[in-house]
Amino acid sequence: MGAMATHVITGAGSGIGAAVARRLHARGDELVLHARDAGRAKELAAQFPGARTLVGDLADPDRLSWAFSHQSLPERVDGLLHVAGVVDLGPVGELTPKTWHHQLNVNLVAPAELTRHFLPQLRVSQGHVVFVNSGAGLNAHAEWGAYAASKHGLKALADSLRHEEHGNGVRVTSVYPGRTASPMQAKVHQQEGKEYDPSKWIDPESVATAILTALDLPRDAEINDLTVRPGR
Repeated sequence: MGAMATHVITGAGSGIGAAVARRLHARGDELVLHARDAGRAKELAAQFPGARTLVGDLADPDRLSWAFSHQSLPERVDGLLHVAGVVDLGPVGELTPKTWHHQLNVNLVAPAELTRHFLPQLRVSQGHVVFVNSGAGLNAHAEWGAYAASKHGLKALADSLRHEEHGNGVRVTSVYPGRTASPMQAKVHQQEGKEYDPSKWIDPESVATAILTALDLPRDAEINDLTVRPGR
């Protein structure tokens, strides 16, 4: 990507997003970190000195356009990294529309809306869109219906975008991590009623390495899909 690339990142507050943001920040890239509110934006700015922030609620994608119109957006975008996500488990027989809408909004509609916003900049820079998907984007198990549906949808979004923007030089990668040691994983274990042992799952740093590999790949190639599974 060359020196001083600018990346817009969602989910930089914890887990995989924080690991990726740390790595890009350490090598001197410009960061624009998405936050759901001003308080969170302040925390992120303190965590990553020199980074800019962008505030908008991913759970309410209809209002993102309005929120962004009141902020200064980066003129250059080399990477758009969709890392934020929410998970709420439950059988189809019990999931309410509210639960469905929340996961579909944050995990699918908001990434589509953010992509729409930054596509003009990405076309100019011939940039890269990375969707951090999930093993659930390829296989849906019991109790994972709504989350898996949102992630199956995210795969479709990425695949369509790749075909549409290939001629414009925009690269699109979907990353499908298995279970990763993060706050989200702790919540999943809680919902499953299981004890959580982070050492059993993938270190977010390892997923960050996979994402950076895709970003830094020479221009003659593109990693479309990258599945990262626990190695132990």
